[in-house]
Amino acid sequence: MIETVRPSRRRPIWLVVAALTTVLFEVAVVSPDTARAGEEVFASVGTGEVNGVYYPVGRAICEIVNQDLSIDGVRCSPETTPGSVYNTRAIQSGELEFGIVQADINFNAYKGEGAWVGRTFRDLRSVLSLYPELVTVMARADSHIQDLAALAGRRVNVGSKGTGIRATWEAIEEELGWRDDQRVRPVEMRADATTSALCSGTIDASMLIIGHPSPLVKAQQAACAINLVAITGPAIDKLLHRHLFYQRESIPADFYGMPADVPTFGGRATLVTSASVDARVVAVIAKDVLGHLAALRTLHPALARLRSRQMVNDGLTAPLHPGAEQVYKEMGLIE
Repeated sequence: MIETVRPSRRRPIWLVVAALTTVLFEVAVVSPDTARAGEEVFASVGTGEVNGVYYPVGRAICEIVNQDLSIDGVRCSPETTPGSVYNTRAIQSGELEFGIVQADINFNAYKGEGAWVGRTFRDLRSVLSLYPELVTVMARADSHIQDLAALAGRRVNVGSKGTGIRATWEAIEEELGWRDDQRVRPVEMRADATTSALCSGTIDASMLIIGHPSPLVKAQQAACAINLVAITGPAIDKLLHRHLFYQRESIPADFYGMPADVPTFGGRATLVTSASVDARVVAVIAKDVLGHLAALRTLHPALARLRSRQMVNDGLTAPLHPGAEQVYKEMGLIE
């Protein structure tokens, strides 16, 4: 992960300067600017790979938070990571304070399902949701892969273990019921390696879970002819019926100069934390993001359509952290 100027990870974030520990929770939430001048608390935000969407979005959040550093005393640090699954586990272990996580991974961790069977993270807490992130499968144009069924037996980059992409693909394949030769031949690649691999025929398709418009899709289009695969059918119907945090969506044709919208599904990217993280710090993050929403929308295309009421309600598959909840109540966004 990228290392920034920050204190030793041996010091938990809740060991805030002694003066702050005497402040009542209610006062701390209502007035997160009570930190004394010069006193800083570091808050790490796990994101994803540098050329994905999570990292620039995490960097944008930290840019907004750090604008008020002299007032609030919270220094936000975006960290590159493998993605959702890693971020959740790192928050659970105390390695990270915050992380950007797919809504389905968030749900499974809190409920103890999927990869979290036997390791339930009941202290997982939501801070806010961000943008819709859609299952996006790019296929080489001459591979004639137009729909989900055509992926059977193909070489498909489904991400490495520890990523939300891999976890979501495994959920899809379970619903498909594919066996033996029907199953895709999984390839594990970083997003920055897939462009040349798809063009050369090393792989037939590559799966992403991203917000749109995406620079990764545009870069792939510029490199060689591709199409986006429709992710629909009975298996997807069953998956959405079982998991209500997923929604049917379409990738707009005009984003990529396509002849028609491409049907798919997805959830939302969510900012999460642990119940053990200091309520004042969570309140600062929540207050700054919602308070500077217009500026945040300009920092990345995936953030351009953020709406405050959606951010405090949609896709939050773990309970709100009390620090965030109190801020949203004061803003009149929730009751």
